[in-house]
Amino acid sequence: MKYQSTRDNKAKKIESAQAIKQGLASDGGLFVPEEIPSLTEKDIMALCPLSYPERAADILSRYLTDYTYEELLEDCRKAYSETSFVGGAAPLKNIHDNIYSLELWHGPTAAFKDMALQIMPRLLSRALKKTGEERTALILVATSGDTGKAALEGYKDIDSVKIMVFYPTGGVSRVQKLQMATQEGSNVNVCAIKGNFDDAQSNVKKIFADADMARALDEKGYFFSSANSINWGRLVPQIVYYISAYCDLVNEGRIKIGDKINFCVPTGNFGNIFAAYLAKLMGLPIARLICASNMNNVLTDFLETGTYDRNRTFHLTMSPSMDILISSNLERLLYFCAGANETSEYMKSLSETGKYTVSSDVKAKIDELFKGYCADEKETARIIKETFDKYGYLCDTHTAVGVSAAEKYCSEATDSTITVVDSTASPYKFAADVYTALGKTAPADPLDALEELSKYSGTEIAYPLKNLASRKVRFDKIIEADEMPGEVLNFAK
Repeated sequence: MKYQSTRDNKAKKIESAQAIKQGLASDGGLFVPEEIPSLTEKDIMALCPLSYPERAADILSRYLTDYTYEELLEDCRKAYSETSFVGGAAPLKNIHDNIYSLELWHGPTAAFKDMALQIMPRLLSRALKKTGEERTALILVATSGDTGKAALEGYKDIDSVKIMVFYPTGGVSRVQKLQMATQEGSNVNVCAIKGNFDDAQSNVKKIFADADMARALDEKGYFFSSANSINWGRLVPQIVYYISAYCDLVNEGRIKIGDKINFCVPTGNFGNIFAAYLAKLMGLPIARLICASNMNNVLTDFLETGTYDRNRTFHLTMSPSMDILISSNLERLLYFCAGANETSEYMKSLSETGKYTVSSDVKAKIDELFKGYCADEKETARIIKETFDKYGYLCDTHTAVGVSAAEKYCSEATDSTITVVDSTASPYKFAADVYTALGKTAPADPLDALEELSKYSGTEIAYPLKNLASRKVRFDKIIEADEMPGEVLNFAK
């Protein structure tokens, strides 16, 4: 299996280890596989009795063909161990009727990013060896909250790797900020920026594309790589839990192999739902992909009109991991629907004008599978309270956006197909907002809300968030967005 850029399919194709090491294509595009491996009904049947690590190794081996199955199985067993995922990797819970929650947050940082970022460092470590790399990989991450902590936790003290995370100072929750600020590890650094997530992400991309920066780092014995979902090594493990969820529904007797289901994904950067799209292309029986957005509904508008326009008001919401106006992984969907040349033109227009409009043919292809919905703050809070009061299920602010979209779709389409909602974070990551949505008065300190929410709901605080207030703060620096390159060079000294 070879990989190519979303913006140039005539350039030299590379192995997956090189794509994972490099992160971003040299032309600024994202790496995609030259073909999609197939998944037959017989394959799905064979996966059903397996454990999650075994399912993951099987799916990854179809994409990462320069890794051996034995290497992948070893890494998957370590990444998805019971000690790392207390409560299991990607368990399914029925919320009500035909709507299920796929709980992706039982890992070491209580967010779905763990599902990829516990395995990705192992894939990168092997990639460095496979490509004969002797320099140190310098991972740069822009985060809207969850990716940063998950990447820091996954890469801490990994040999031949250093990691630096940038986050918007006012755009993450108190819990998310403390998780990053107290991160342990000798090879990590964290810095807040004045601005929003898109400012952080845009500057990280500029740094990656800066030839002078690359030369300066090379002289110091470093090279750039990424841990965001623009990196194929981050995205490919996300395909697994869609296939695993289907297998679990088969095992529970809720569906038969071949029956179609829907997935509803709360997303800002489009990576999580794009992984579901790849599962569909492989052959997983998916009827509809429902894209759920908060008030930053650039994706909802795109799916409705075919025009992507980031020139709009940016909202800080109670679901901050979705506070994004530049959905980087949408580029990969455009590639599969429009091809490299057309995608390159769309990305050029986005860079120059902040918007683009896809052709009618591309819009028609997207419409066949995708449907978009959004939820404002009032709706998100209503869903949290209603879902808990009526069904006894406690969901976080992002999952609530997904539940809202799933219920709207099923009602409007009169669709009784089983619909699985990605539950992307523990409700305790956003305890104050969840507690307030339940009709209670949150304590002044958001950390105190964890205990109050636990008492009121009768649920346990997610283990990674216990005793968070007592941990030592190591990183408290705040800079302007245009100072990011200098901070990177300082860290590389």
